[in-house]
Amino acid sequence: MSRIAVVPGSFDPVTKGHLDVISRAARLFDQLHVVVVHNPEKSAMLPIAKRVSLIQESLDDARVQGDVVVTAWSVGLLVDYCTDVGASVLVKGVRSQIDVAYETPMAIVNRNLANVETIFMLPDPANAHVSSSLVRQVAALGGDVSPYVPRAVSTYLTSPK
Repeated sequence: MSRIAVVPGSFDPVTKGHLDVISRAARLFDQLHVVVVHNPEKSAMLPIAKRVSLIQESLDDARVQGDVVVTAWSVGLLVDYCTDVGASVLVKGVRSQIDVAYETPMAIVNRNLANVETIFMLPDPANAHVSSSLVRQVAALGGDVSPYVPRAVSTYLTSPK
């Protein structure tokens, strides 16, 4: 029986902190699904398809080891996706107690709904202050986001559209 996990997120855009969590989780599981989910509470900067391609390019550039699948999911509950692919674990990166407080009720509901456990991973301290929303703000004001995001994202955000 293989151990399959899912790392969900809006990844708008993917950051170095996300890549850190993904690469460490990929070493812990036989297969890891990185799932871009639509969050109706957030206004997206990047289309979902672009987020998927930037994650894949960033994982390739970082030479992340393991069986990693990058996809999007927007129909139904995230635990439905987990059930469909045989995943029994969600991996969530948490930067602070605020993140833990936000994620805990969802973790309990996911366990109750589909027997899917949630593992919280702490970030590398170098990335603990970085969030996608911070990157979006810096980028919108013309600031340099390269310290916070993979090369593919930095290139995309600074190229003329």
